[in-house]
Amino acid sequence: MSASLVSAAYLLSCILFILSIRGLASPETARKGNLLGIAGMSVAVGITFFSPEIKDIYWILLAILIGGLIGTTSAFKVKMTSLPQMVAAFNGLGGLSSVFISLAEITSGSQAYTTTSISLFIGAVAFSGSVIAFAKLQGLISAKAVVFPFQHLINAFLGLSVIGLCVAFSLSGNINLFYILTALAILLGFLLILPIGGADMPVVISVLNAYSGWAAVGIGFSLGNVLLIIVGAIVGASGTILSYIMCKAMNRSLANVMFGGFGNEKKAHDNETENQKTAKFGSPEDAAFIMENAAKVIIVPGYGMAVAQAQHVLKEMAFDLHERYGVEVKFAIHPVAGRMPGHMNVLLAEANVPYEDVFELDDINREFATADVAYVIGANDITNPLAKTDSSSPIYGMPVLDVEKAKTVFFVKRSLGSGYSGVKNPLFYADNTIMLYGDAKEVTEKIVSALEK
Repeated sequence: MSASLVSAAYLLSCILFILSIRGLASPETARKGNLLGIAGMSVAVGITFFSPEIKDIYWILLAILIGGLIGTTSAFKVKMTSLPQMVAAFNGLGGLSSVFISLAEITSGSQAYTTTSISLFIGAVAFSGSVIAFAKLQGLISAKAVVFPFQHLINAFLGLSVIGLCVAFSLSGNINLFYILTALAILLGFLLILPIGGADMPVVISVLNAYSGWAAVGIGFSLGNVLLIIVGAIVGASGTILSYIMCKAMNRSLANVMFGGFGNEKKAHDNETENQKTAKFGSPEDAAFIMENAAKVIIVPGYGMAVAQAQHVLKEMAFDLHERYGVEVKFAIHPVAGRMPGHMNVLLAEANVPYEDVFELDDINREFATADVAYVIGANDITNPLAKTDSSSPIYGMPVLDVEKAKTVFFVKRSLGSGYSGVKNPLFYADNTIMLYGDAKEVTEKIVSALEK
């Protein structure tokens, strides 16, 4: 096959990837975006087989078959609540592939020392960082920030050492330096993500996604593969932009997220608030009565909804309120709700909640003051007013949903426990708050039963 035809196919693949990302920007076009991405990857993989550098095609087909079976099985088995872990795993595997390709290139005699060492550096950090992110999200290790003595000093030393090794290897080509670089870069990835608390995982996942993309760019330059360069740049740039958007939504800098050790604080005033006041609790029947007599209800989904898989019954509750009682129902989505960007949007889309009923923070926040009910299902940090009032709180400055301005606030939670940030929510004890204790799905099912009587 001619080089011009291969280049044309690569260009088509890149166009499909760009259209895919554009489609993924909206829930309405996300399915189409996924299909375009699949088509783009199919073209890229298919045309690569015609490259003159490709040999031992049967081993490649075997690897694709094994990987495809693992990926397909995982996709069917993974629950919606585990999607963040799956994304973290994909980021890690992308980084690991860059590490293996870099090692293969250098051991086979490649002279592209600079690009290969940079690719290995970024890929190794993406891999080991994703391992920690996966372990935190999966509950294999504590989701809280793991802060250790001289944390910043050690990380700074490792970072400078890795950069120095990249320079030294680029100048000398000493393969022993390359192996040391690999080990230190992997260690740096572990130590960078360990001090980050679970509340920052959406940002971390975005950053690691960007890392895997930039690592692919380096590999593309090493191999002289234009497609890898373009696609890697698309992934790296989109991940970087998404990280910026997430940080802006949390009113924090990326440096603060990656190096701040956020999530390990627990404030004394939380216990004081708990001791001074008693949270009121009600029943699902009480909630149903108040909501069916309301004019406007705003639903705020959080990670607890994802854990309980309550999105379908929540949609049923919203439908009953609107169709049976004429209540205006809207969904309020915080940018960092859940454990990955767009987590709540994905779950609500799965339940076929109309897109026009789902609003982002900036579009819905002012409406809480005119709402009769705010129904908060499994959310905590994203509604915590301490983010606006307590400068000593680790979530201070993060924009939150103003649910406290609604006439009545229902919190569906298993307990009065704190969120992923480790900060308890004083709103639980507010005069207009009623706690509904229990599993989010079971509580909402009882509300639906009461509404349908």
